Amino acid sequence: MQILKLAIEWAKAEVFSSRFFIAFGVLFVSASIGFWQLGKTELAKSYIYPMLIAGALLLIVGIGIFYANKSRVTSFAIAYKDNSSKFIDSEIKRTEKSMGEYKTIVFKVIPVIIITAALLIIFIDKPLWRAIGITTIGMMIIILLVDSNANVRLETYHSYLLQEKRH
Repeated sequence: MQILKLAIEWAKAEVFSSRFFIAFGVLFVSASIGFWQLGKTELAKSYIYPMLIAGALLLIVGIGIFYANKSRVTSFAIAYKDNSSKFIDSEIKRTEKSMGEYKTIVFKVIPVIIITAALLIIFIDKPLWRAIGITTIGMMIIILLVDSNANVRLETYHSYLLQEKRH
């Protein structure tokens, strides 16, 4: 029964993390509106669409994570009561898959995207491309920070699952 409590706590922590994506998404959309309303220079105006797109993407990710894990909170209890060993096995498989995705996407792909965006800023002297590069770096840093914390939580949860399976 302890593992069910841990699973629910993990899902609730993911729901909490999703709120950071949503909050930053709202900030990016607000910044886009600010640049649209107050931007006087070509560089300021060039931030409108990149910020709007980044904000929309962060909102989509945040809302997706929120609903996916909100439903898990209730489904975990049902799955655990139906067959606890099957629940543990399926969670071990799911967490292993997710940790592999984090390893690839968060710790390999995102740094490459950040480096590429930085090079874009350095080598292309157009306001729109600079705005895209800076906005991309900002969005990727947010994703990197939130997801690296989520990965640590997932690894901890995974180790508890493995301990429970051994007992």
